[in-house]
Amino acid sequence: MTKTMALKANGLQRGIRRASHVDAEVHVGVAIVGGGACGLTAALMLTDAGVECVVLERDAVPSGSTALSSGFIPAPGTRAQHAHGVTDDSPARFAADIQTKAHGRAPPALAAAYAASIGPALDALQARHGLEWILLDGFLYPGHSVHRMHTLAPKTGAALMASLQAAVEAAGIPVLTQAVVDTLVLDNEDRVIGIDYQRPDGHRETLECDALLLACNGFGGNAAMVRALLPDMAHAAFGGHVGNDGSAILWGEALGARLRDLGGYQGHGSWVTPQGALMSWAVMMEGGVQINRDGRRFHDETQGYSEAAVQVLAQPGGIAWNVFDAPLLALARGFPDFCEAEAAGALRRCETVPELAACIGCEEVELRRTLDGLRDRAPQPDGRAFARGLDAPYFAVKVTGALFHTQGGLDTTSDMRVLREDGKPFANLLAAGGAAGGVSGDAVWGYLSGNGLLSAVAGGYIAARTAAALIHPMKAPHAK
Repeated sequence: MTKTMALKANGLQRGIRRASHVDAEVHVGVAIVGGGACGLTAALMLTDAGVECVVLERDAVPSGSTALSSGFIPAPGTRAQHAHGVTDDSPARFAADIQTKAHGRAPPALAAAYAASIGPALDALQARHGLEWILLDGFLYPGHSVHRMHTLAPKTGAALMASLQAAVEAAGIPVLTQAVVDTLVLDNEDRVIGIDYQRPDGHRETLECDALLLACNGFGGNAAMVRALLPDMAHAAFGGHVGNDGSAILWGEALGARLRDLGGYQGHGSWVTPQGALMSWAVMMEGGVQINRDGRRFHDETQGYSEAAVQVLAQPGGIAWNVFDAPLLALARGFPDFCEAEAAGALRRCETVPELAACIGCEEVELRRTLDGLRDRAPQPDGRAFARGLDAPYFAVKVTGALFHTQGGLDTTSDMRVLREDGKPFANLLAAGGAAGGVSGDAVWGYLSGNGLLSAVAGGYIAARTAAALIHPMKAPHAK
């Protein structure tokens, strides 16, 4: 993808303005572009350190990809993990799991930094801002060697965003909504000195800052960039936020910043259609299967839900059916997203194999062969072994593959400073969350469950420490 094509993608304009100073009524220590989990976490940590900041959010209400996610965050060594008796986890073990899933293609220093920081970040949000984490300990997500997935009691990304917003409001942190940042202002030494943004009425304003954190987005909502960079997802449903327009990448190109892993992304092979909802992959991990219109399984479902998106889209019509039984239905009903999909009519109940075959639209004989094969304790041809078969009544949900969010972006140091093409960092420009390259490598199969919110929360936490140290060295927050 060339610079010219990127800058013209979907008519989006993101620019750089050079100036020796800015004429602005407001000056702030750190400006944060993006009010998702990354931006709000950074804002809370900066405020805890006594550093003034402001969050600029393009939408009327901050939500972003976080609100559309399940709200699950992997972390080792937290208070919640220890309370559940999990004492054999560590940042090193977590970083090893990240690298194993990414086939060693995640940046080692960044993976280590995230793994070391996410636990203290969650504990700080709990101790200082009232986010009460619980540990999901009923099953293991693909690629995790120990139970470390954290969530708030409602088990939704919307609840996570609501709690972060409440904490930000309680802390008195200003959040400017409906503020579309389109221009970064830098001096001739490549130091950020301000940002220009536009209000809904077309009025333009400028904010002066000592440091800038890009916590905005990836590019999953930019159709032109997806076609150019992620051709496998060009025709996939998009389950992310439409505001993921690639702004950070476009600014990076204009600045001569280094980009990384633009082929990495989180897909999901369990996007309920036509309802447009997410079905938890826990059902697959605990014995559910995906069956195509030929009545066959077509991949090892336990490898991960991200790469499953490509597998599902390759089936006839880009469709599969999640098939499971009553014990797994009980598990599924523990997740609000599934309950909403069920309420919308997504769940089909079939008393017999012929009924299930009619539901799927496949031959009964082939479907029966597939289901009977699940009772064979020997591994399937794809390597998956089943502890038990599925028993009637059968339940089925029609799904397709979806793109959720991208994992590539601005290349950064492990303390979230943006790098130039020559590998040297900009003085006071930081990026984290969806704006930065993550720890999933450069392919769909590198995504370890929870990597998106790991990058957002750990990245925001680390960026806050770095920004505070740049502005007031004595005020830099410490991990506790």
